[in-house]
Amino acid sequence: MKKRVSLIAALALANVAILATSPLALADDLAITIYNNNLSLVDDMRTINFAAGKNKITLPNVSSAIDPTSVSFQAAGINIIEQNFDFDLLTPAKMMEKAVGQFVTIVRVNPATGRETRQNAKVLSVNNGVIIEVGGHIEVLRDDNLPTRVIFNGVPKNLRAKPTLSVAVQSDRAGARDARLTYLSSGLSWRADYVMLFDEQAGKMDLQGWATLGNLTNTTFENVKTQLVAGNVNQGPQRSGSAYGAGTESGDVERIGDNYLYTLPGRTTLAAKQTKQIGFVDGKGVEAAKIYEYRANGFATNMDPSGVDVRIAFSNSKAAGLGQPLPQGIVRVYMKDKNGRAQYIGEDRITHTAGGSDLALRIGSAFDVTVKPTTVARKQISKKVSEVTQSYEVKNAKPEAATVYIRQTGFNGWRANATITDETIEHKQVSADEMIWAVDVPANGTTTLTFTMRTVRK
Repeated sequence: MKKRVSLIAALALANVAILATSPLALADDLAITIYNNNLSLVDDMRTINFAAGKNKITLPNVSSAIDPTSVSFQAAGINIIEQNFDFDLLTPAKMMEKAVGQFVTIVRVNPATGRETRQNAKVLSVNNGVIIEVGGHIEVLRDDNLPTRVIFNGVPKNLRAKPTLSVAVQSDRAGARDARLTYLSSGLSWRADYVMLFDEQAGKMDLQGWATLGNLTNTTFENVKTQLVAGNVNQGPQRSGSAYGAGTESGDVERIGDNYLYTLPGRTTLAAKQTKQIGFVDGKGVEAAKIYEYRANGFATNMDPSGVDVRIAFSNSKAAGLGQPLPQGIVRVYMKDKNGRAQYIGEDRITHTAGGSDLALRIGSAFDVTVKPTTVARKQISKKVSEVTQSYEVKNAKPEAATVYIRQTGFNGWRANATITDETIEHKQVSADEMIWAVDVPANGTTTLTFTMRTVRK
């Protein structure tokens, strides 16, 4: 007669069985590089005592979301014969599932008397509930918290307490030596989150950047050295409405290919199903200013005025107090009220931003500063030459003066050259297809910008 063990005892025996059948190689040094696109590279160093000849090496605590096709296992003097990834974890549900067609012992306890009864039962099905054959009849094993338990004969060989990779190798000699296991995994991700405390009166801000790490796998990675890659690996370039110009400052962050590699300080533990934050940017007293902005793409007339964008403008430069690459993420902006409490005033998303770049975060719109565009005239001078006269009426209902930046695009392109022939306020050429005017508006007043633009088709 087979010896029967409880589920709890079976769990313990499962670990004993693993130790008895193969060397159990635990991690000595663990490093993980996490990318932006739900991808990570695990570098796992272990010391293994190889026997001469054929070995089956058991490697527990690998990621439950491992890509088995990406596994590399290397050690001096070995050749790999076979590798297997056992991802069926030891759970009560899995134990019952593996017991279909087999006999188990059902133990019931009478709540009134405390008397325990045992019956042999055959597990018939575990689809949406457990169906058993017991005492000559078919029964659904109830799940209503009554004092009932199931005793199994043993633990199936392919169930593991933790995700496990096993490797069959041929070793040319006996002895302990270092082995390196590397693989790719999904389920590990990171993103950058920023918190800005803006002081409008002082024209300064404090910027703190957090690396938010997420571990959606069933594996806990302990005492791990963590690196984060900021960049678009195997992805196309992205654009951001917050950056006005790419910078040229390289900063102190390590580069790998065309991406930036952030090494987080010290070591940490990434627990299964855990989210944690680690600081990686800390800028104090960075120069910043609130600006009002209106963007126009092409020329049009609107009957109703529109509110202008409210933006926080700053430079990601060393001179301003930053000067390092900023990974893409959301910047949440706060200001202190008269009582000194920080109040949330808006947020914007930035893309991967090089050091030295100029940024302007859109945190909202101003209803008391408005712009009304009007196309005053259009003229076709010749087949290739045309003119347009455009005006922007800017009104300020605030009790203090304001400057509104009018950004005009959509006039050039690859088929035409554009020049300003007349204007009431001097413009600044930002790019081949963008001009900007700084319109000063008095308190409770109005200022109108009018300009004539001539375009010559090539």
